[in-house]
Amino acid sequence: MPNQKILYVTTEMFPYQEESNMAMMVNKMALKMHQEGNDVRVFMPRFGLISERKFQLHEVIRLSGMNIIINDLDQPLIIKVASLPGERLQVYFIDNEEYFKRKQYYFDDKGESFSDNDERAIFFARGVIETIKKLNWVPDIIHINGWMASFIPIYLKNYYKTDSYFSDTKIVLSMYNEKDALFEDNIKEKLEFDNIKDLKALENPTFQNFVVESMKLVDTVVKGDEFLEENLDKAYEESDTKKFDYVSGDSINEVY
Repeated sequence: MPNQKILYVTTEMFPYQEESNMAMMVNKMALKMHQEGNDVRVFMPRFGLISERKFQLHEVIRLSGMNIIINDLDQPLIIKVASLPGERLQVYFIDNEEYFKRKQYYFDDKGESFSDNDERAIFFARGVIETIKKLNWVPDIIHINGWMASFIPIYLKNYYKTDSYFSDTKIVLSMYNEKDALFEDNIKEKLEFDNIKDLKALENPTFQNFVVESMKLVDTVVKGDEFLEENLDKAYEESDTKKFDYVSGDSINEVY
C-alpha cells in the first residue's frame, strides 16, 4: 500500500518515550509504513522530558508564529522538528512554554492531574490541524494515539466541520490503557468558546470518556493494547464504528 499520506498523531513514541506499549506501537507503525514507500509524518507534544539536544530538535520558523486562542487567551504555537534517529522520517513537535515545558506529562509530583490538561489537549489538537494546513499536505489517513490526540476528531467534526481541507481523510483511532483522570469543571466553557457543545463526555469529563467520545467520530477503531481495561473494552464492544481487534505494528496496513 505505497504512496499514501499517513499522519500519526500521538502523545508517545519511541525513542522519545521508551517504556510504553503506545510508544513502541507508534514507532513500529510509522516505520513500517515509511519503509513501504508511504509519505509518513508524526506529530506529538514536545513534553519537557524530551531532550532537544539529544534528539536534535530544531524550530521550524516558517511554521511557528501562529497564535491559538484558548479560552480567550492567545497562546503562541511553536513547531519543532527532528528526524527519527537513523531514519528519514520527520517527527513534528507541538510546543508552547505555558503548556509543555514542565518535566511531567499529565500529573504533578504528588500524582495530581494538572488543572490545564484540557487546555493542553485543545492547544495540541488545534496546533496539529493548523500546522498540517500550513504545510499544505493533505493526509489520506490520520491515525490517532493517546487521549490527548483524541481531541483531534472532536475538533475536526465540530470546530472545523465547514472546512473541506480534511474532507477525504479517513481517521483511525487506536485505544490504549492509559491512566485516567478528571478534567476541571470549566472544560465545558472552554469547549463552548470554540462552539463545541452537547458532548456526552462532558457529563463526566475524563481522559477516557473523551477517547470514547471520539470513537463515534472516526472511521475505524483499533485495539492498541491487546487487552483493554473494562470500561474501554465495553465501549469498544458497544461501538458501531468499524472495528479491528488488536493488530501488531507490523500488520497495520491491513487496517489501512
